[in-house]
Amino acid sequence: MRAAVVHEIGQDKLEVLDDVEAVGFGPGKVRIRIRATGLCHSDVSAMNGVLPQPAPFVPGHEGAGEILDVGDGVVGLGAGDRVLMCWLPACGACPSCKRGQGHLCLAGFMNAGTPNFRRPGGDVFGFAGTGTFTEEVVVAAGCAVPIPDDVPFDIAALIGCGVTTGLGAAINTAKVETGSSVAVIGCGGVGISAIQGAKLRGAAQIVAVDPVASRREAALRFGATEAVEPEALVDAKQRITAGEGFDYVFEVVGKSATARTAYETTRRGGTLCVVGAGAMDDHLRFNMFELFFDEKRILPSMYGGGDVLRSYERAIELWRAGRIDLAGLITHRVPLAGINDAVAQMRSGEALRTCIEI
Repeated sequence: MRAAVVHEIGQDKLEVLDDVEAVGFGPGKVRIRIRATGLCHSDVSAMNGVLPQPAPFVPGHEGAGEILDVGDGVVGLGAGDRVLMCWLPACGACPSCKRGQGHLCLAGFMNAGTPNFRRPGGDVFGFAGTGTFTEEVVVAAGCAVPIPDDVPFDIAALIGCGVTTGLGAAINTAKVETGSSVAVIGCGGVGISAIQGAKLRGAAQIVAVDPVASRREAALRFGATEAVEPEALVDAKQRITAGEGFDYVFEVVGKSATARTAYETTRRGGTLCVVGAGAMDDHLRFNMFELFFDEKRILPSMYGGGDVLRSYERAIELWRAGRIDLAGLITHRVPLAGINDAVAQMRSGEALRTCIEI
């Protein structure tokens, strides 16, 4: 079958090959025919080496499609079912799951070290234990979440990661209060979803911050009350909050420099919500006095910070009701053969989300 492969970390372009085989099918597993997958910045970060990932590997973790086959012991799923991919399924039995924090379950990461694919030259991994830039993939049954018939595959794919992450940061993690002031630094697909989440929660002021003009324009369409370049954030803070700082600031870039800016833009007693996935060697520094004196809450948000399955359901309900715009997040569509064009658009900041139709 066809799949896009990164041969080594740091490689700028993927190679679309037709000699890749999905492996590992057996008890507790499902085989999925991928129909649509989103290109997330995390995929590019894995290619760059910012996020740890063994190579060679097939990127992609934000996908949807149809089940082709189920292994022994799989219940509740069958051939022909329409599903989205959950790249971080909860096991239901570990301490995190028992505490109601299934989004912190590490069981899904255990699969990341096992190859999902094979070529004549050897094993190939799937990013985050999945790998959706391919025609078929074999994953644990918990990764396959049924979706209603009225949810298109491209919309379902976005719900599988970016939408859930951004909405959840505002709704589950930060719990944005009605009438509050919000700034969102980084307005790609996840940042735009955080803006939509803040709007749903009733924020009075939502300032979108991004260096790319097209993303700032998009942010205004999705609910931001103002959109500024990073250099204009200090002025916006002064104008909107009289210099005090925003009640909530979302960092959706994944770099210590923007996280530090976000901290300084948050008011005393306010909330900094860290959503971006950054590198292990990129350190964010605070002094002990400011941590004590400013009493700012620093809240990391992993995968939307809540029950992932419930978050999927909520996103579908909000989309059906017209309360959130998901189709508008997809600014580009390409076939698998055009994956390198999609990566270039992601790196340039041109795209919010690119849908790869397989």
